[in-house]
Amino acid sequence: MTLRSIGLVVHGGKEVARRTAARLRRWADGRGVLVAEFDMWAGEGGRESVRAQVDAAEPMDLVVTVGGDGTFLRGVAVAQVADVPVLGVDVGRVGFLTEVRPEQLLEALALFEAGEAVLEQRLTVTARASRPLRIPSELESLLRYGRGPVLPPPEVHHADADEVGWGVEVDLTALNDVVFEKLSRDRQASLGVYVGHRLFASYSADAVVVSTPTGSTAYSFAAGGPVVSPRAQVLVFTPVAPHMVFDRSFVVAADEVISVRVLEHSGRVSMSVDGQIRAVLDPGDWVAVHARPWKVQLLRLRPPDFYGRVRRRLGVTDSTAALADGRLAPQYLPQAPRPASMAHLHLPVVEPEA
Repeated sequence: MTLRSIGLVVHGGKEVARRTAARLRRWADGRGVLVAEFDMWAGEGGRESVRAQVDAAEPMDLVVTVGGDGTFLRGVAVAQVADVPVLGVDVGRVGFLTEVRPEQLLEALALFEAGEAVLEQRLTVTARASRPLRIPSELESLLRYGRGPVLPPPEVHHADADEVGWGVEVDLTALNDVVFEKLSRDRQASLGVYVGHRLFASYSADAVVVSTPTGSTAYSFAAGGPVVSPRAQVLVFTPVAPHMVFDRSFVVAADEVISVRVLEHSGRVSMSVDGQIRAVLDPGDWVAVHARPWKVQLLRLRPPDFYGRVRRRLGVTDSTAALADGRLAPQYLPQAPRPASMAHLHLPVVEPEA
């Protein structure tokens, strides 16, 4: 396809990101390609701000992010509104989502134009809530700077099924996770967690995380959750420092709903989406997190080597005792044709990274 317009999200605090963005602009100028730049940090990058910026720009064919995974997640918000793929250029430190190096940027754009780039689909989630979500004005400074005056007790909202029904739609898209976290350092969050219509358990915890497979290597993993293939169509629930015997993660199908309700005598709870605080919940409030039909498309140079990346990025090391008994090749890849009984399996040929 012919690139006519690119959306650009840049981590302006990194010199290498600024240089890479400048190279992209020069390339685009020489080819008559429009570049629309998005400031995803002004105004906390709220959804209304994103939609307004996308509406003001020319229709895009691709979003390019230059930074780390945080910059990429902001670019996904633009891509969701514009309904286009995302190319992440990696100048970060951990980088599970971004994998194209700055020197590979023009190669990736050429492959995209030629229709030869790999487009990897990833599950995203959205939510419904018992009421429109917001951040109360009296909590803005507390959430931004971690300090603030002593606040009055929160209002208790009664939001039973017969009163609010299916709730209101929340305008959000999460590629990694939705996190419900205690607002006060000295008080746990008390949260009831439902799977479908069934109460699974009530938790007293620092936080609970509802993650996608993509987000399984982020906060959920840090809290003890499992690593999940990004190809899997599931949601992962992980409690963070729960005060109870059952402290395990659980995995549900992508067509199931995980709902979180703040108990009546709990303190307030913040709700963040891909690391950005989007709302404060009062006792009685509930939020239902579920997969959305739209999937983000990640532009790749070649089929992704997810497990190799997990091994490298998370510093997975082999058992010393096992290595004393022998070493293995990094890949097991017979040259013979694949058996007919394995023809339906996803077994891509992965090229070693430089």
